Amino acid sequence: MAGLTAAAVAAVCFLAYQASANAPADLAAEPRTPGTSVPSISPSGGPKQPPKDPLAVPAASGSGERVVYSLADRRVWLVDAKGKARRSFTVMPSTVHPAPGAYSVTSRSGSVRGSDGVQIEHVVRFATAQDVAIGFSAAVDGSTPKPDPTKKTGGIRMKRADGDALWTFAVIGAKVVVVA
Repeated sequence: MAGLTAAAVAAVCFLAYQASANAPADLAAEPRTPGTSVPSISPSGGPKQPPKDPLAVPAASGSGERVVYSLADRRVWLVDAKGKARRSFTVMPSTVHPAPGAYSVTSRSGSVRGSDGVQIEHVVRFATAQDVAIGFSAAVDGSTPKPDPTKKTGGIRMKRADGDALWTFAVIGAKVVVVA
């Protein structure tokens, strides 16, 4: 009998510990009414910012039909003449980056070997920096690996479906806006 009592006491103590470990820090807080949300806290301790809308075109990217490339977000937007994003997707930048500013598509190639040796398609070039041509492309094998930091390359890689969309959208002379 003593063994069962000891096991029961141990189980109750364990459950009490689990409950206290998961209890909110401030039990005196006002109860929430149904339908209200709890403010999120970021790892730094401050309120968490709401997630960005991936179709929200950066404000400082100009106007009209354009391709917008955000260096910080590693994201591209294909923006129509009315300023609405038709498509947005993430990219893997290379080791050489264009300076923020407005550019035009200067050349395109259907299929070539990239400076990193990877077979690529739908290459849309728009800038040069450090004597390196910079442009968007998709690897034929669908990969988007991080570039070798010891090589100077300018390919901004994307998934093949995104590369197809950009190829159709960004013809010679199309506007490309790079934002920080």
